Amino acid sequence: MATPAVRMFRRLEGLFCVYKPPGVHWKLVRDSVETNLLKGLNSTPAKPLPREVRFLTSAGGDAEGQKALTVSAVSLPVLSHHPLVTGPEFCNIRVGVGHRLDAFSSGVLVLGVGHGNKVLDDLYKTRVTRDYTLEGEFGTATDNFSHTGRVVERSTYDHITLDKLDRVMAMLQGVNQKALLMHSNVDMHSQEAYEMAVRGLLGPDGKSVPILTGLRCLRFEPPNFTLEVQCLNETQKYLRKVIHEIGLELRSTAVCKGVRRTRDGPFTLHDALVRHRWAAADIMQAIQGYHSSKKKKHISQE
Repeated sequence: MATPAVRMFRRLEGLFCVYKPPGVHWKLVRDSVETNLLKGLNSTPAKPLPREVRFLTSAGGDAEGQKALTVSAVSLPVLSHHPLVTGPEFCNIRVGVGHRLDAFSSGVLVLGVGHGNKVLDDLYKTRVTRDYTLEGEFGTATDNFSHTGRVVERSTYDHITLDKLDRVMAMLQGVNQKALLMHSNVDMHSQEAYEMAVRGLLGPDGKSVPILTGLRCLRFEPPNFTLEVQCLNETQKYLRKVIHEIGLELRSTAVCKGVRRTRDGPFTLHDALVRHRWAAADIMQAIQGYHSSKKKKHISQE
């Protein structure tokens, strides 16, 4: 019969996401979640200790004052099964990480527990897009495309308008759309390609260069601006370079001040657990919520 800790672990198997704060390495986030899960599993009430019958002897006396041994049957707990003897029931637990975020980025980080790691691998290989918001600033160029890097150039930005920025982004989207079609490995003149495009399934076959599938400006207050990006096979360094290239196309310079992932496949910021909710109970609730949403989606498709 499964122990309470094992039954709890079975309810923890699956996918969930957390909000990774900026300035924290993803390994530290994963280790913190693992520690909290182990603490939650090992704090579940233990099963009652099994008992065994032992025959104990005790000295007694008779009416004539002579000593005699008496034997009595006593039920005692088996101390070899006590947690202080056996140690914690769970000593390690594997928490897998999906599409990673570098230390300076923040946002949705998908994790998997138990058989959720297999689902995580499948999700990693699928053509799911991810959404980001990028904070940029015109007028400066650095050696790593980030505002924390060494400044290598300064320039003016008074000539930049929202209309010019939109034209540059439209040009970038056109270039990336061609790259998307080139890496799709599908005949663009076929019915299959048309049906895949209609359903939004057109994408690179396997690993490819980073591809931007969507790009728009959310805020334009020179020198600061905010972009929303949808992409495939990206890295956060590549996204910072996009900001740099936009600055060059506008005959200026630009650096990236922040990268935040707002969606990774089916997971959004609404689903992400903030740091004070990285406890076993909250994670279990998030995993059950993900399972429920998958069932509802499957029923609606039928």
